[in-house]
Amino acid sequence: MTSNDRPGGRTPRLRGAVAAAMRRSTPPENRALLLLIVLSMCLAVPQWLFPELVPVTALVLPLIIGSLSLGPRQLPWFVVFVLLLVVVSLGRLTESDDVNSRVLGGIVVLFIAGFIILLSSFRRSRLGVAGVRGESMLVDLRDRIQSQGTIPTLPVGYHAEFALSSAGGTPFAGDFVVTAGPPERKRFDVVVVDVSGKGEGAGTRALLLSGAFGGLLNALPPAEFLPAANAYLLRQSWEEGFATAVHLSLDLESGFYELRSAGHPPGAHRIAGSGRWVVRAGDGPALGLLDGVDFPAVRGQLRPGDAIMLYTDGLVETPTKDIGLGIDRMLGQAEQLLRGEYDGGARRLIDALGSRSDDRALVLVARR
Repeated sequence: MTSNDRPGGRTPRLRGAVAAAMRRSTPPENRALLLLIVLSMCLAVPQWLFPELVPVTALVLPLIIGSLSLGPRQLPWFVVFVLLLVVVSLGRLTESDDVNSRVLGGIVVLFIAGFIILLSSFRRSRLGVAGVRGESMLVDLRDRIQSQGTIPTLPVGYHAEFALSSAGGTPFAGDFVVTAGPPERKRFDVVVVDVSGKGEGAGTRALLLSGAFGGLLNALPPAEFLPAANAYLLRQSWEEGFATAVHLSLDLESGFYELRSAGHPPGAHRIAGSGRWVVRAGDGPALGLLDGVDFPAVRGQLRPGDAIMLYTDGLVETPTKDIGLGIDRMLGQAEQLLRGEYDGGARRLIDALGSRSDDRALVLVARR
């Protein structure tokens, strides 16, 4: 006789299957709603029985927890439920003549808090996200897209790094970097992009563009990337629909490179023989403005000891300083701060240069 044939042998398995099915049939938001209703009743009933010991404002606790954990469908009904408990509490206090200005003030605060939470719930219903989980989803999306700017492992003799600093000190910025490189490729491609505008609008457009540009960079030859990116931006029909970009495509065997620019500040090439930085300016319009334009390449070779620097205008341009003077100052700082020691150089330059009210990004590629 097997264990399934014995009396009660199937019972543990059946119970486990039923419990699992019940967990699957009850979404996490519904379980949270039930727990919050129980918590609200546990606070409301003692408040009805012992109003001098349990203040009515204690009901703000489940309101706050619900605003963080419930979805846009459950949250409005829960807020209404809690406010009904407040109304019942007010009625019981009125009957017992325990109403004073402090109690009334607490009840008014509860209703204001419920109104604010309802407004946030209606906003979330437009987004289709719920509380902390919705915010974590957006953060996860940001991290996944920004991971496309991770510098790949380059062959021995090459070094590359980038640094980014947003205007508000947040991880969301209008500047971003996308890369494509080894182990499958013999070329290293890096693009530095500066999206028009500031604040949340520029940050959300940067998230979308970084995903699209990452796919284009891995799929297209170097000469076709900026035209394809320009066509993509034109199709978006954004009011602030332009961006500047600079694209470096480096042959990792020979060191020859192509540098293309789309309305972006010029790149800079440090020549080891002279120890000086030389500006390498491309000639192309900003992305998203004109259709059918060309982005000619500036060609050169990265020899041992050389370095190339790509950056955004936040490093070299301020409301009171011309961009040409800003580039001269940046190159002077690079001569002082780097001096052939490139490890951590991008962060040192970011910290020393630029406007703190603008996003700043810098990529440094060197051949040892």
